[in-house]
Amino acid sequence: MTKPILHYYPLPDGVVAFSTTRHGGVSKGKLATLNINSHHGDDVAAVAENLQAVAAEIGVDADRIVRLHQIHETCCLPISEDFFLQPTTIQAEQAEGKDAVVTNCRNVCIGVHTADCVPILFYDSVHHAVGAAHAGWRGTVKRIAQHTVRRMTELYDTEPKDLKVVIGPAISEKNFEVGQEVYDTFSDAGFSMEDIARMHDKWHIDLPLCNQLQLEEIGVPAYHIHQSGICTYDHSDDFFSARILKDGFGTIYTGIAIPTSDSSPREKR
Repeated sequence: MTKPILHYYPLPDGVVAFSTTRHGGVSKGKLATLNINSHHGDDVAAVAENLQAVAAEIGVDADRIVRLHQIHETCCLPISEDFFLQPTTIQAEQAEGKDAVVTNCRNVCIGVHTADCVPILFYDSVHHAVGAAHAGWRGTVKRIAQHTVRRMTELYDTEPKDLKVVIGPAISEKNFEVGQEVYDTFSDAGFSMEDIARMHDKWHIDLPLCNQLQLEEIGVPAYHIHQSGICTYDHSDDFFSARILKDGFGTIYTGIAIPTSDSSPREKR
């Protein structure tokens, strides 16, 4: 079995939080090498082998790693143990069209696929629940980060002040050039453009910062938010970037799992 190279994040209580890189898998071409997204035209056997390798690395069974089919909306999938009792076809139907996922189950990994968009992980250290959200610019405008926190509050009594948040690898402001129509969409949605946008010949928007400010707005302390600081565009050899690869590319999987209480925490890299 291959040895996947993962980028880990520091979270308490033995919680495993990570992003896959482009290294340590078996996929080829623009999907090379560690792609576990089955919706991007990759070889089925390669995706399965990569998934098994990631599962072994993080200590979670492959069939308990939840992967969404995202569409840049704000629908959130809650995961309970009942989810895993259903046929895989039904699981796939439930994961269709979801851009966020939450759970309080042990030994389950939830996450999102990205390739320049912003992956966000949430950990409620009081109620031991976790969440993951995919925030492209459309999802950011629709405030998916806030939607995900509210869903965790509804389901698990999460309070924003108790959340530890990771904002993973994403395209940086200097590389996220947008047209006037995108700038206007953010402005019309009530965002403080002087905080999140800069003019460099064309408008550039800081998506990681925009999502952080949304979370602070609803009560997540700034010092509880970890920004990875990794620009996928600048580091496309290590992380998939849609703007670099153009088409037929793989995706980063940014995931989070609460281990079983009797398992030893995996050391964070």
